Amino acid sequence: MAKVNHPTITAEMIEKYYECNKEKKEIEKQMEELKERFHLYFDKSFGEDEKAEVVMGGYKLQRQVRKSEKYSDETVQKLEDLRMTELIKTVKKPDDAKIKAAIQLNLIQEKDLEGCLVTSSSLAISVKPLTPK
Repeated sequence: MAKVNHPTITAEMIEKYYECNKEKKEIEKQMEELKERFHLYFDKSFGEDEKAEVVMGGYKLQRQVRKSEKYSDETVQKLEDLRMTELIKTVKKPDDAKIKAAIQLNLIQEKDLEGCLVTSSSLAISVKPLTPK
């Protein structure tokens, strides 16, 4: 939706948003229940984790199987045992909790890390009825 120079909000708009949000949650719940049922059908009819499709009533229902592979955390120890540490990725990240604790204990000052703190925010809309519906 494009930005309006002088936005207007009405009680009807707020109520519409509230009602749409309720409907969205109900629809998502119904879709999850249907997906579970479809997966159960495909599991029983074609086997678990098997690609399958069914054509009914002018629709084609498909189950796709996406596979991904990644090595488990135990791989690190095995690679170290094999002396193949160059195959291990080292990721260095600041520990927010420890940094805050160090600042509280005066081990470091906030000014020592000036320019390092990244603040982000996200916007959310919430509508609740004043009287239960």
